[in-house]
Amino acid sequence: QVQLVESGGGLVQAGGSLGLSCAFSGRAASSYTMGWFRQAPGKEREFVAAIRWSGTMSDYADSVKGRFTISRDNAKNTVYLQMSSLKPEDTAVYCCAAARPRYTIVVNATASYDYWGQGTQVTVSS
Repeated sequence: QVQLVESGGGLVQAGGSLGLSCAFSGRAASSYTMGWFRQAPGKEREFVAAIRWSGTMSDYADSVKGRFTISRDNAKNTVYLQMSSLKPEDTAVYCCAAARPRYTIVVNATASYDYWGQGTQVTVSS
């Protein structure tokens, strides 16, 4: 079992920056691929970014490439999402997720992830 707890959400103006953190715990959690997903009101959950256990491979949704950066510190059992040049359309609940180490690529499908955090609200005002 892996537990995930997000923090760092809040209200920010368009063009601003915000950092999210996800503390993970559980047996072998540092070997899991970690991802960030988001869900806006009335929309389906969508992939944002993911990073493999070593931190050497990552993937991003086209909508956030060049603006968001995912990273992880396995010594601190934490994965981060640094968001910059935020837009109102980035407003959503952001969730951290963990996928068991059964893939050799960075997975971006919701169904590939086994554990989920509760989420943290990010609101970008125009």
